Amino acid sequence: MLNSALEAFLDLAGLNLDIKPLHELSPAQARTTFELSSQRLRWSVPWDLRVEDLSAVVRDGSSLALRLYRPSVDAGENLPVVLYFHGGGYVVGSLDSHDGVCRELAGRTHCAVLSVGYRLAPEYRFPTAHEDCADAVQWLAAHGRRLGLDPARVVFAGDSAGATLAAALAIEAARQGPLAAITPVGQLLCYPITDASCKRSSHTVFGEGYLLEDSTLDWFYEQYAQSDEDRRNWRFSPLLADELAGLAPAIVLLAGLDPLLDEGQAYVARLEQAGVKVECIVAEGLTHDLLRTLSIVPEVTEVYDHLAVGVRRWLQDEGTGSR
Repeated sequence: MLNSALEAFLDLAGLNLDIKPLHELSPAQARTTFELSSQRLRWSVPWDLRVEDLSAVVRDGSSLALRLYRPSVDAGENLPVVLYFHGGGYVVGSLDSHDGVCRELAGRTHCAVLSVGYRLAPEYRFPTAHEDCADAVQWLAAHGRRLGLDPARVVFAGDSAGATLAAALAIEAARQGPLAAITPVGQLLCYPITDASCKRSSHTVFGEGYLLEDSTLDWFYEQYAQSDEDRRNWRFSPLLADELAGLAPAIVLLAGLDPLLDEGQAYVARLEQAGVKVECIVAEGLTHDLLRTLSIVPEVTEVYDHLAVGVRRWLQDEGTGSR
């Protein structure tokens, strides 16, 4: 059953706003609409943080926007890092649209959060987003200590397409082994896209009327993929990776009313089969993008608390030498 506060919000938005679904807009229009809706969803974040805008040069010489959040008061030691990749189907979303999410994570985990403004489709198609985020990992490895960050204690994290990027980077790090620039101590995957190659039951059951529409997902994939084959690549669809053994432990947050629910559960099952420590949280009654609905669904604060406990546990385990 849909959370009552969220249901009221969706009804009000549908009645009072003449806004087309994202898939009926141009990419530029969709970005504007998404940023305006993000402003409407902003909430007052109580945490006392220092925020700094940074940039990194990526492999093709372009500049990548980064934003660093850290507690205002710390002991001066190198802080553990949550490396965060925002959602938005590779087409919309930004450092600003997910500013509140990053502030909540920084305040609740007592870690630094480094948010990555990777380039968007269709101007930059697959695998640009993945490569930008991989370059951000390299940048953190090279420059982290200068900024008071600890590249040995990093969690890869993200929501929606950003969670897909985090998952693929965790797979890549496991494959690279000791050659990896950063081996994450954990992966925080919030309602990820794990298989863009096919449809599952949840795409039909929750494909309309629950914030994220299945038609919008199709549109996102069309904007990002250069071909249908791209959608079967494990960097686009981590569920299709041949091998998942040896990955960092994971927390997978799923929304109970989300077209992506079934593929998220399938990814959890694959991780478990591969021997990866994984905790699955299903937020019943909530939709995709739930982390950004805190202003209208107070219960989301409990989700943040749960995620923060898991992140702190990973960092504590890393400090004692166990994984």
